[in-house]
Amino acid sequence: MIVGYVRVSTVEQNESRQLVTMDKYNVEKVFQEKVSAKDTNRVELNAMLDFVREGDSIVIHDFSRLARSTKDLLSIVEKLEQKKVTLVSSKENIDSSTATGKLMLTMIGAINEFERTNMLERQREGIAIAKSEGKYKGRKEVKVENFEEHYNKYLNRELNKSQLADVLGVSRPTLNKLIKEYEENK
Repeated sequence: MIVGYVRVSTVEQNESRQLVTMDKYNVEKVFQEKVSAKDTNRVELNAMLDFVREGDSIVIHDFSRLARSTKDLLSIVEKLEQKKVTLVSSKENIDSSTATGKLMLTMIGAINEFERTNMLERQREGIAIAKSEGKYKGRKEVKVENFEEHYNKYLNRELNKSQLADVLGVSRPTLNKLIKEYEENK
C-alpha cells in the first residue's frame, strides 16, 4: 500500500503542494496534521507508523515534513526499516529502499538540521538587534472580550479546552496562558 504523510506547523499554513505530491504518487491513504515537528510525538505520525505493514511505502513531500532533526529522521527511518517499509521523498527524489537512498537520507537530514539551526540563530540575532533599536516589542498581547463568561462555560463543562480555544479564536498554548493569567488576577 502507498501511504502518505502531510504536515504543516500552523493552521494558517497551506498543505496544497504536499497534497499535489500525494496525487502524483497515487497515495491510497493520507495521514495529515497541523502540528510542529519539534518532536516525533505527533498523533497522525504515530498512527501512520502503527498502520504501515511490510511492503508498504510512505510518501512525503520533503524530509522537513517528517522530522526537524537528523536524529528524529533517522529514528523514524530505522522504525520503517524494521517494519520493512520504504520511505520516498518527492522533493529530494530519494527512495530509502536503495543504498544510495539511505546515504542521501542521512546527508539531507544533517543538512536540514544545519539549516534550521542557522535560521533560528539568525532569527535570534535579528530580534536582539531590533530590541536594542527599540523596534521589536515582542508578540502583541492577545485580548479576549468577555473572557470570564467563556471561562465559566469551560468550568461548568459546557465547553472543553479545544472548544474554548476555537470559540475564542486562539491556540491551546495561548488559551492556557490566558487561563493562568485570569486565575492569577482573580
